Amino acid sequence: MKPASNMIPVLEYPALPRKAAISQPPRRLLLVAYNFPPVGGAGVQRPVKWVKNLRRFGWDVTVLTTANPSVPARDESLLADIPDDVLVIRAKTWEPDYRTKQGLVDRSNAGPTSFVARAKSAVKGLVKQAVKLVLQPDPQVLWVPNAIKAGQRVLSEMSHDAILVTAPAYSSFFIGTKLKRQFGLPLVLDFRDEWDLSGRYLENAQRDGISQVIQGWMQRNVLRQADAVVATTIGSAANLAGKLTAVNKASTRSVTVYNGFDVEDFPTQSTEPVGVPGSTFRLLYTGTLWNLTTIEPLVTAIQHLNATTPELLNRLELVCVGRKTPEQVAILDRLKSTSCQLELIDYCEHKKVLEWLQSTDAMCLLLSDVPGAERVVPAKLFEYLANRKDMLAIVPRGETADIARRFFPAGQFEPKDIDGIARWLTNRLTSVDERRDFGTPAADINEYSRTTQTRHLVELLDEVVQDRKVKR
Repeated sequence: MKPASNMIPVLEYPALPRKAAISQPPRRLLLVAYNFPPVGGAGVQRPVKWVKNLRRFGWDVTVLTTANPSVPARDESLLADIPDDVLVIRAKTWEPDYRTKQGLVDRSNAGPTSFVARAKSAVKGLVKQAVKLVLQPDPQVLWVPNAIKAGQRVLSEMSHDAILVTAPAYSSFFIGTKLKRQFGLPLVLDFRDEWDLSGRYLENAQRDGISQVIQGWMQRNVLRQADAVVATTIGSAANLAGKLTAVNKASTRSVTVYNGFDVEDFPTQSTEPVGVPGSTFRLLYTGTLWNLTTIEPLVTAIQHLNATTPELLNRLELVCVGRKTPEQVAILDRLKSTSCQLELIDYCEHKKVLEWLQSTDAMCLLLSDVPGAERVVPAKLFEYLANRKDMLAIVPRGETADIARRFFPAGQFEPKDIDGIARWLTNRLTSVDERRDFGTPAADINEYSRTTQTRHLVELLDEVVQDRKVKR
């Protein structure tokens, strides 16, 4: 291989030795993923587990990712899932560090008082808006030029059969479309989140009218060039199918590949009752708390119990592991006036999250009742199922509620059902019979394993490769 340049750092590993028993050589996929270890976060799990599992289905992987990602969290433990001989190419991004990027979206209402200070603040505000308008659809677009160069180099030096781009960041799709046009490979676009929903709810999303028009055009353009699209829910796949039809691409496949859980992350769990009457009951939430996963309903239900049976709350321990927006921290602060034990833990490595899951009595799943939420399924739901413990699901009607109800019919409540949530808490705090582990046979959740879901992805990849051969 050629040495890496200063512009595009490259980390490479030797190719996997071929076994004589394999009659057909493995195909090779170029996986474009801005978020990849040592980057941390829920969105990283999806490409990591694909890299881990694709080989068993006859696909080797080249990963194209960032050399210096501008992200809020790192998780070195995720590197353990990447086989040592996987080829990983890291291209430099010209983004500023994450703290600087956050400054571009600072919406603080505290303003200066003097005329000169106000004028300076106004100018800075205009500059921020101008920068945001230029960096469409996201600041990660500053990674695209170097990533394209790195992709061109590896595709020129090594035969590949398909390109898969996972987003957000949605600017990553531009890399895939450019490489497809140049090398004629089939292109699959993976929407970990719907582009429109991200623009509506993400903390740093650009919600001005101009940005919406620009990004709408961008999304339609990349969909026209896709050979297939992947979504994380059935509802999202149907929504994308509608968008494909709108751009005269109704024949393009739109399929669902759930996030799933890794069987190796979860030991066999006991099905015996946990806890004894009067003991502490630990309720655990893992993941980011923000406007799409507000903890407001649970906090309100706990406050309701504090007003009626405060002695019960002496037994409740609420643990929240993960990043929290200031608005959610303010909501949690309301519990300081109750007897509930509250423990707040910032983002930690995934292996630590798994330890927390093993130590809890029940898990809490949150999804806000907002437009589009019916098509969202939080990735943590599948790890909750694999953990085989009791679950409180506070979610609106939709796909998440349907899955949760299938396994926990007595533990699923709409966010507005504060009385129902309070009754669930009361039952768990007073009766050991209500505090049981997950009892559904393992076979019932195997459909949501990462291995099963990777098989669905491979079926799609094989189809688009075969289609491209037929067209030639």
